[in-house]
Amino acid sequence: MAWGKKSQEGPPQAVVRAGVPARDKLVGAAWDELGQQWVVASHTRLTVVDQDGEVRQSWPWHEVDGGAWDPDSDTLRVTWVAGGGPARWTLTGAGAHAFTDAFRDRVDASVVLMREVDLGPGRKTRVAIRKDLATRELIDQVVPGQRVRPDDEELNEQVAVARATLRDQSGLPPLGA
Repeated sequence: MAWGKKSQEGPPQAVVRAGVPARDKLVGAAWDELGQQWVVASHTRLTVVDQDGEVRQSWPWHEVDGGAWDPDSDTLRVTWVAGGGPARWTLTGAGAHAFTDAFRDRVDASVVLMREVDLGPGRKTRVAIRKDLATRELIDQVVPGQRVRPDDEELNEQVAVARATLRDQSGLPPLGA
């Protein structure tokens, strides 16, 4: 049976089982009208599940950079640590607001420490220590801003200092140790 936005009671159990890993917990789910799919938030993962309960994509929360909600179009724009194009999901139904709250909570829960290195327009990079919510492992991340040049030596030096400082503050070993 195909499930769609007419299903106001939430995703069917097959979708929940597919989108939530064993020993994890569902914290939110919403129907994406644009992609005709479910977006499912568990404590440890963000997952996209089709109408038949097949997983299309799944990410641990520390791979999600952030999101921006447009209430006029009911669209959540999601960006990724690895870069690439954002995902856009038009969320409908009773679970949309609970899902966006869960989305924000889970992204925030994965952030341990963060610092932005800002040397002016086109010279911003965010350095973060994030937590894999499934394993509790700490991971350092460097997320360059738009138009950052890889050969910007001054920015690279400041990012290295910020990265070393955050690693030290979080108890991670120095790089190369």
